Amino acid sequence: MQYISTRGEAPQLGFADVTLAGLARDGGLYVPQTWPRLSPETIAGFAGRPFHEIAVEVIAPFTGGDIARADLARMSREAYAQFGHPAVTPLVQIGPDRWILELFHGPTLAFKDVAMQLLARLLDHILMQRGERATIVGATSGDTGGAAIEAFRGSKRVDVVILYPHGRVSDVQRRMMTTPTEANVHALAIEGTFDDAQAQVKAMFNHLAFRDRLKLSAVNSINWARIVAQVTYYFAAGAVLGAPHRKLSFIVPTGNFGDILAGWVARQMGLPIAQLVIASNENDILPRTVAAGIYETRGVVATTSPSMDIQVSSNFERYLFEAVGRDAGLIRAQMASLAQSGRFDLGGAKARLQADFAAASASEREVADTIRTTEQSAGYLAEPHTACGIFAAAKAPPGCAQVVLATAHPAKFPDAMQDITGRRPGLPERLASLLSDTERTSVLPNDQGAIERFIEARARVVAGESA
Repeated sequence: MQYISTRGEAPQLGFADVTLAGLARDGGLYVPQTWPRLSPETIAGFAGRPFHEIAVEVIAPFTGGDIARADLARMSREAYAQFGHPAVTPLVQIGPDRWILELFHGPTLAFKDVAMQLLARLLDHILMQRGERATIVGATSGDTGGAAIEAFRGSKRVDVVILYPHGRVSDVQRRMMTTPTEANVHALAIEGTFDDAQAQVKAMFNHLAFRDRLKLSAVNSINWARIVAQVTYYFAAGAVLGAPHRKLSFIVPTGNFGDILAGWVARQMGLPIAQLVIASNENDILPRTVAAGIYETRGVVATTSPSMDIQVSSNFERYLFEAVGRDAGLIRAQMASLAQSGRFDLGGAKARLQADFAAASASEREVADTIRTTEQSAGYLAEPHTACGIFAAAKAPPGCAQVVLATAHPAKFPDAMQDITGRRPGLPERLASLLSDTERTSVLPNDQGAIERFIEARARVVAGESA
């Protein structure tokens, strides 16, 4: 299995090198040369199997032999042993034909843990085999940062610096990044939005001398290994609900397009998905793109679902590459237009996009109403991102079972939940000290030079420590 860049000007790489590289050297994102498919018999055989075994079956075809199957199985067992539910990603029924897929039972109470716990082990394994170090730089709109810092804290081979928008994440999200004391993890608040932080990460990867000197790697969903690890729970949920003999619709709260791209990959691999629904908040660039066929950024509005307060959805480039027939030249032109004018026209890819996805956005009032009515009707307390999914599910055509992805635990957004429900959800006992632990963070302007100097001063790769 080899991987190619969406922009067509970077060398082909194998799975291990793609996992280390994150972003391609031409600024594009890596995708596999071909999409592996699982047979209906294999998918049916997932029923009743533990999550870590399903994960191996889904991920192994993408590794191309770079990771021994026994090693992948060991890492999968270790990663998912960290979760607080035996099913890892359990399903909860909230209506006659509607389920919630709870993805928040990991160490940081967010869906990012499903991929991040495995990615940390993959990176350590690859680096150990090569006797190397890496410096991870990532941007977060809330959940990725905490999941990355938790997964890599204490790593002997990896230093982690996470950029987050100052004052634009919840207290719980921030503290999951700022309270760990290990010397190899660093939370860095950037004066700006998530899109500013994400742009800085991309700029550092495109600063090739800096990238090479610090051996930069990525844990954002620009890293292909993050996406493929998220494909796992689509198959796990499908197996519980009768796939491949029963078609399902998945409704996915998404801002950066990574989580729903994983669903699209599952469909490419043979999972019978009737509909993939993009669920958005008031930052509705993806629903607007589906409706009009024009990707056009606007200002970011702060909402109660901050992980979706995004206007530049990085993983959309991966999908677009497929939708335009893998025309890398066209992708380069569209991404250049986005950088210059904040927009581009999908052209002939609009019809493909509308065939592959439906989309809906929820206002802040609709989010609050959905949280209250879902609790009243089903006894289920959903946080704001999940509520966007439930709202979108109600707008989707009926006819098959719906699975709404619950991306975070309500306790990650206690202020919003108290405003909406009048009650403040508590953290699980294992996180009881989070709100009182001492924080450790730095605040920097949205300036590439200042950020690079901060990272270089802390990376053990630069210090020349032995790996």
